[in-house]
Amino acid sequence: MPANRSLALVVRTVDVFETSTVATLFTREMGKVAGLAKGARRLKSAFQGGLDLLGVSDIVLLPKASESLDLLTEAAPVERFPCLRRDLAALYAGYYIAELLTDLTDYHDPHPRLFDAARITLRHLGDAGLRPRRVLRFELACLREIGLMPTLDRCSQCGEPTTGGESVAFGPATGGTLCPACRPGQPHVATLARRTVDSVRALASPGDEWRNREMAGSDLASVRQAVGAVVSHVLGRRPRVWPYLGA
Repeated sequence: MPANRSLALVVRTVDVFETSTVATLFTREMGKVAGLAKGARRLKSAFQGGLDLLGVSDIVLLPKASESLDLLTEAAPVERFPCLRRDLAALYAGYYIAELLTDLTDYHDPHPRLFDAARITLRHLGDAGLRPRRVLRFELACLREIGLMPTLDRCSQCGEPTTGGESVAFGPATGGTLCPACRPGQPHVATLARRTVDSVRALASPGDEWRNREMAGSDLASVRQAVGAVVSHVLGRRPRVWPYLGA
């Protein structure tokens, strides 16, 4: 089978044998892949710097016809994100992005827009003021790309508009907002302030509204709780890196 070339974000590495590494990569062209890099841990390895965690590399992957791991034959570093090396909070946010890409996507299911979103987010995690919003925006991009973005302007059960009133019912397990008629009997439903739902919508939309929208600390915490509940429901567990993200 012919070799495949793509830009790739390194989201996980595991040392195997004496000198080799199995790398999980989120590529722009092939989606998530795993490949064996033989000799990657040697002092003069051809992979030097190309398999650094949370780095973008130009990789060549040789698919195997059998059930064995694909073979990673090249990995040349293309982009590193300096803020991850000087800011611990930015590094934890980067780890969280890697966890979402690893656990929310399927192997060999390309999402080029999600790859681009991850790369842009990692570039700007050094901006502490916008970091929480960027992470939330990336979470919503993940949910949209895998087809699980919650509905925010209509009932997720009957389709009726839910844009009126100062609060709205929201169910992570039901797919988003709920109208009063559909709320009874639904599991794990919370009541969100209208401004929280509007903030989630702004963070999920193109343009600059997500930057300029006024959100106090309590508002941002409410958005974090709502989006986090959806991500946790999709994963079936709380994200492992979540406790290290701070407020």
